[in-house]
Amino acid sequence: MNKRSERDGNYKMKILITYLAIINIVGFIIMYIDKKRALNNQYRIPEKTLFTICTIGGSLGILMGMYKFRHKTKHNKFVFGVPTLLIINIIVILNVNELF
Repeated sequence: MNKRSERDGNYKMKILITYLAIINIVGFIIMYIDKKRALNNQYRIPEKTLFTICTIGGSLGILMGMYKFRHKTKHNKFVFGVPTLLIINIIVILNVNELF
């Protein structure tokens, strides 16, 4: 591996890490927002949106938000679905990492 491809790989890795950090922060915050809306009987964030965030890499943030805010923890779809998506996210990230 030459120095240029090594630099390119490091740059791509930084972009991936930044993306994952942002999408997981978004996932965490969106769980907080949905919990507050639920308590106030306001319009809720669709479950499809929550699972979309999980699917595109934000499953850790959603999972942490679920248990921090005690939100969606009685729904089997979330209790089993979010950790499953987290495992899939990890597998995909590890395989993408090998491409760099």
